Amino acid sequence: MKTKFAVVGTGMMGCEHIRNLAHLPDAELIAVSDPEERSLRWAKSACGDHFTPTYHADYRDLLDMDLDAVVIASPNFTHINLVRDFAETPFHLLLEKPMCTTLKDCREVIALDEAREAMIWVAMEYRYMSATSAFAKELNDVGDLSMLFIREHRGPFLKKVGDWNRFNKNSGGTLVEKCCHFFDLMNLLIQSRPIATTASGAMSVNHLDERYHGEKPDILDNAYVIIDYENGVRACLDLCMFAEGGLNEQEIVATGSIGKLEVHIPENRLNRLPRKPATSHAEKSILIPHDPDIKFMGLHHGASFLEQRDFIKAIAKNELPAVNTRDGYWAVAVGVAAQASIATGQRVQVEPL
Repeated sequence: MKTKFAVVGTGMMGCEHIRNLAHLPDAELIAVSDPEERSLRWAKSACGDHFTPTYHADYRDLLDMDLDAVVIASPNFTHINLVRDFAETPFHLLLEKPMCTTLKDCREVIALDEAREAMIWVAMEYRYMSATSAFAKELNDVGDLSMLFIREHRGPFLKKVGDWNRFNKNSGGTLVEKCCHFFDLMNLLIQSRPIATTASGAMSVNHLDERYHGEKPDILDNAYVIIDYENGVRACLDLCMFAEGGLNEQEIVATGSIGKLEVHIPENRLNRLPRKPATSHAEKSILIPHDPDIKFMGLHHGASFLEQRDFIKAIAKNELPAVNTRDGYWAVAVGVAAQASIATGQRVQVEPL
């Protein structure tokens, strides 16, 4: 029996989810919702000849439908209201990152999640990239982990319908909107609670001359963030969004008591660097192949496909979500603390649950 889906929000990520579903034989797309006619046209294009869903301007039309699951890929600031409404249904929810834009709303989502039987899975596809999965499996090779570093040097934010992502009030801020992926990855790899952040950031190059209804964007385009963890490990994020000319967009480095491990994406090169030099280059550097189960690469190197596949498997087997609402909370909490550290110039405690 196929899992009956609806997708709410059909911008870039919503359409990627539709294309993923088209490559998953256990999935059926029943309905699509977006208030923007242009976005619905994008959804129709993504469906092609594979799906013939009904199309709705108002997501509330979906609440009484015969569905198994709903993908929420609408703008960040809308997530809380959608979860409130869909929490009253028996539908499983795949909720795009960030879970919400504020910690208050994140806590409400956790409460709603814990009061219902169907699951809420927070979409964190960076966990599913072939290179990061390989990195996680070999992390013990560094010995006792002391430091974790993630660099993302990329291009500016894409334009979104209504330009909602140009303002902190809509997105949660760059370090919530963009970087919750990386904070989630840090939390997963370090396996400890983040307790404080020290951050520096600015809008230095992008968006300086943009105006929307007379308002100037207030999002960051670069930042450094240092996170202290309860177990003594420290992590660092280096973000630059005017550096799209590099060979690799992301670099992840773990350093421990007996060695160092690093991976470069999208080159997918994994380097094992023990403190005592390896005897051959082959022992030190390998290329990570993409997971052979990937049937659609999409915009995230096949990661969102693998995540959606596992979401469907979890529904079929009545399993818990691999990325739950508490994981979603901690990723947002680090971003919120980092944004506050930049605003105040002070070290900021990560607010606990």
